[in-house]
Amino acid sequence: MNLDWITPAKRLSALPPYVFARLDELKARAREQGLDLIDLGMGNPDGSAPAPVIEAAITALNHPINHGYPPFEGTADFRHAITSWYHRRYEVTLDPDSEALPLLGSKEGLTHLALAYVNPGDLVLVPSPAYPAHFRGPLIAGAEIHSMILKPENDWLIDLAAIPEDVAQRAKILYFNYPNNPTTATAPREFFEEIVAFARRYSILLVHDLCYAELAFDGYQPTSLLEIPGAKEIGVEFHTLSKTYNMAGWRVGFVVGNRHIIQGLRTLKTNLDYGIFAVLQTAAETALDLPDSYVHQVQERYCRRRDFLIQGLAELGWKIPKSKATMYLWVPCPPGQNSTDFALDILQQTGVVVTPGNAFGVGGEGYVRVSLIAECDRLAEVLRRLKQAGIRYQAEAVASGSQKDG
Repeated sequence: MNLDWITPAKRLSALPPYVFARLDELKARAREQGLDLIDLGMGNPDGSAPAPVIEAAITALNHPINHGYPPFEGTADFRHAITSWYHRRYEVTLDPDSEALPLLGSKEGLTHLALAYVNPGDLVLVPSPAYPAHFRGPLIAGAEIHSMILKPENDWLIDLAAIPEDVAQRAKILYFNYPNNPTTATAPREFFEEIVAFARRYSILLVHDLCYAELAFDGYQPTSLLEIPGAKEIGVEFHTLSKTYNMAGWRVGFVVGNRHIIQGLRTLKTNLDYGIFAVLQTAAETALDLPDSYVHQVQERYCRRRDFLIQGLAELGWKIPKSKATMYLWVPCPPGQNSTDFALDILQQTGVVVTPGNAFGVGGEGYVRVSLIAECDRLAEVLRRLKQAGIRYQAEAVASGSQKDG
């Protein structure tokens, strides 16, 4: 039977290929060929969630009341845990009943926010490179995307002055993310003050992704958008438990900020899902209440891996500045190679998986993202394979880094 008449909605054709899905296909093929893959592609933390979190989930699982539908807006206890965490970390006061909403991971919330607020043809400002959900959600909603190209000479910060006046006047939403995925860039508090002033001047809804709030090193403390006076009047901030607490597969995140913006997202979600399994919300409360000593252990682990891999790559010609945050390195491709070809060469020659920078938009071309999701003995094997395959970088061709040294 000819099924050509069954065609997907046009909104799907607007989406670029999802590189992570393509990488999964290539990884499966490589495994079939017997390659010992070292997967540093996705930001998928290694190891399990903290023992107290697992224990809390097991205990909650034994209570029959937790097996029914959870409240649409999340449990009151989890919402209070979220707002308490924000007050403890940033001295930001939030109403747990209206200014915090649990999500099925931050990716779900970021994309659904676009469906809740974007009409076809609305203009949305998105950095490039960016976490794919920041532009894919608006594309699904029918948005016109204006890409704000991030540049190494500007430390990968958004250049607000480069946004044309007519674009700023039309813009409805601006997505941004610091500490940044994929570039690892961090933004000073002054930048947050500037972007809030910009959004207020042009009546733009601000969406900040604070996914890497606690993966910060060397004494650096990331800024929350909501610390900035006036930000809560025009913005929201997303966070996830995936990275800090090794809970990527649990799918738990949340959004906080302007109550009216959150209400719109809540209204959409009540028509699409039933919220997070109550057992997972109980476990998430435990995670947010863990002592700072746990967070420090996580920071030390990624910092150790960062230093080890940067030193090893330096011996192969790369000069990578030390990132102040996130779980990645942003590594320039050798001259003459684009990011897709370079990532595929590495996979085929060494069995090491990295993510091509163009997966994050045109602004990511010329780089690959390397996730620090393996211990140093495994990273040593990565370096050995690169050296054996002759994969190097010509030091004299290195451009300015993603962050200034020092």
